[in-house]
Amino acid sequence: MDEFYNPHTIEKNAQLFWQEQHCFEATENSDKEKFYCLSMFPYPSGQFHMGHVRNYTIGDVISRYQRMLGKNVLQPIGWDAFGLPAENAAIKHKVAPAAWTYKNIESMRKQMRSLGFAYDWSREFATCSPEYYRWEQWFFLKLYEKGLVYKKNAEVNWDPVDQTVLANEQVVEGRGWRSGALVERREIPQWFLKITAYAEELLSDLEKLTHWPEQVKTMQKNWIGRSEGIEVIFKLTDSRESLKIFTTRADTLFGVTYIAVAPQHPLAKRAAENNLELSRFLDDCKNIKMAESELATLEKRGLFTGSWALHPITEQPLPIWVANFVLMEYGTGAIMAVPAHDQRDFEFATQYQLPITEVILPHDQSMWDFSKGAYTKAGKLINSHHYTGLPSQVASAQIIEFLENHNKGQRKTLYRLRDWSISRQRYWGTPIPIINCPQCGAVGVPERDLPVILPEQIEFTGVNSPLKTLSEFYATSCPHCQKPATRETDTFDTFFESSWYYARFACPNQGSRMLDERANYWLAVDQYIGGVEHAVLHLLYARFIHKTIRDLGLLHSDEPFTRLLTQGMVLNKGAKMSKSLGNTVDPETLINHYGADTVRLFIIFAAPPEQSLEWSESGVEGAYRFLKRLWTFSYERHTAIIQQNQQQTQAIDLDKLQTKQRKYLRQFYEILEQIKYDYERLQLNTVVSGCMKLFNLLTKSSEEKEADRIIQEGMSILLRLLAPVVPHLAHELWKELHYSGTLLNAPWPISNTAALKTDQIELVVQINGKLRTRLTLPSDALPQAIQEAALYDPKVQHTLANKTIKKIITVPGRLINIVTET
Repeated sequence: MDEFYNPHTIEKNAQLFWQEQHCFEATENSDKEKFYCLSMFPYPSGQFHMGHVRNYTIGDVISRYQRMLGKNVLQPIGWDAFGLPAENAAIKHKVAPAAWTYKNIESMRKQMRSLGFAYDWSREFATCSPEYYRWEQWFFLKLYEKGLVYKKNAEVNWDPVDQTVLANEQVVEGRGWRSGALVERREIPQWFLKITAYAEELLSDLEKLTHWPEQVKTMQKNWIGRSEGIEVIFKLTDSRESLKIFTTRADTLFGVTYIAVAPQHPLAKRAAENNLELSRFLDDCKNIKMAESELATLEKRGLFTGSWALHPITEQPLPIWVANFVLMEYGTGAIMAVPAHDQRDFEFATQYQLPITEVILPHDQSMWDFSKGAYTKAGKLINSHHYTGLPSQVASAQIIEFLENHNKGQRKTLYRLRDWSISRQRYWGTPIPIINCPQCGAVGVPERDLPVILPEQIEFTGVNSPLKTLSEFYATSCPHCQKPATRETDTFDTFFESSWYYARFACPNQGSRMLDERANYWLAVDQYIGGVEHAVLHLLYARFIHKTIRDLGLLHSDEPFTRLLTQGMVLNKGAKMSKSLGNTVDPETLINHYGADTVRLFIIFAAPPEQSLEWSESGVEGAYRFLKRLWTFSYERHTAIIQQNQQQTQAIDLDKLQTKQRKYLRQFYEILEQIKYDYERLQLNTVVSGCMKLFNLLTKSSEEKEADRIIQEGMSILLRLLAPVVPHLAHELWKELHYSGTLLNAPWPISNTAALKTDQIELVVQINGKLRTRLTLPSDALPQAIQEAALYDPKVQHTLANKTIKKIITVPGRLINIVTET
């Protein structure tokens, strides 16, 4: 055994062993319980950053721990390879996106291997591979056959810099999520996936996700946005037509003083035909981002259309305005404005001097100043005919019943969720497998002709997609009539690729089907790890796609991910690491200097997984020192430990141990039990602190006489506890100290229950939460005796002088807290 810790040699040898032995290649023919652990696969940017290191180290620690529990573990890796960054790099470096992507994959694969992640590399794939996207195209056509895919002209969010359509989720504060450019509104033909057909199931099944963060589930609930209400009919005065308007607040119906329609509403467009001012206003509204988060702070603007509608109960004429804050995408694109009880309606009415009619007061009869703002809560009705005096809930029910009985309304449930626009006017993506025929219309590519291959050897300028000018790609014939036709030149939104990749990892070599029975063996993913920023992007889309694959008969499960861990960011000086701030840290430099285990140890120890981690150079140094200390300790005692391993085949005989040795052994097992608990609840930082505590106990116990046996036992426990976090060092020490077999196949350590038993226990005594003393008492002492011992302790009596005890809290086996009156 070498005297000094040499991480580079140790890590190289361990990784070579794992690779040659195919240690992490998973099979489905195991009688063990399966465990599928997956970290969100990376985009191959070419450079591994500390956020990557944290995400994938957390996943690797979980995978290795589950393997030690005896489970059949799958931890795959691949590449989310399509997307705009490759096109941007192609423009900058004058290289084809494909070549740039493949070079980056090669570079990042090397960096990931250097960290010793326990991946099944035999399942690796990139989403830009035709073998992968062939089945995505096949799947799209199956959804097309089922009526879950359609094409229509739609107003979309257009990114003028990236020259592509963005989903609502990809627009952040009015700007493109990648380019940062101000988003425009354009109407172009788009392909949509009908995610709204699954809105109710997506919402209700959130209740099944008991191991997901509440924050993520709340974000998805709000995004789906289920609303129960009534669609009210307002007849127009100048035609036989009517406006149907959805509302969740039927109790405010008598407070309606005007109607507002969206700038894209047909009524607004008709009114603008003979109204130049209104026509210009509609043009101005085209660049408004149609999302409620932005509209809430938007300056309210509008124009009177010249049309009127009748109130459904009072038949009072109501002016119809066009307003820039009304969403065409929600409900019917029209609202019944109640300025006294909706703040946006109030601001608009105040600006244009429209009437404000109060119809609800607070339940407690307190007065509300309607000149300063709307009262938006439920209450008691006023100025509402014979509904006056009723509470909001009762009035709403009666008003809805009246409207339905008189054919003036119908109960409805609406969702904020919109269908998913998956068309992108970009080159580097999966070609949409549709042929546009002048005679037959949109025709799916026959299955025998899949995949539609994306040409990779192209010259890319960045202005529009080269697919639009590449005749050898788009020129084809119609599968139905055989006449000349053109291929669809749009490509899929890259979130389509990342919405089913986890299932393909189960059977990546399946050449004749999208998925096979192996997918049902592995799915659902038992543990998924990734950033919370994907809550209403990837995570919602993946849930939707999983359900559609299930309904095609390919999967049996309802949800893709059983447990979800959303890890925190890596910060440097309080800010997220970024090149623009100049506060990034290169993982490769750290690995070359300290070794991968040091980087892994620091990244796990520095903060709980779900919280942000503050970078600390001294923390990295501390992690390195700990590993060196562990190596030195092992070196100094390796002869004695080897001898013990050669001699001992039975469990420790407690009767042959001295009192101090039994005490140390009990403490080893107590720490083991705590660390097992911490692993299970994914508090991985306290796993490391527990291991450090155990090592300190080992160091202290080695000072005792005849301590070799318990040191041998303690090291056996410590190396197995550390193995998921610092696998290279633990692997090498296990081998050098001649423990049985390989550490990778060693079982999780089990406590000796007899050793955990003790005649005495030490209890902490607190007064108002502050430590005052410690008591050593018989382990079978009754609660009354424990309290009496605490109260008679001199230090406690001194602190309690002239104070009145309010209560005494006892935590069995741990502490007593005496609470006094303040």
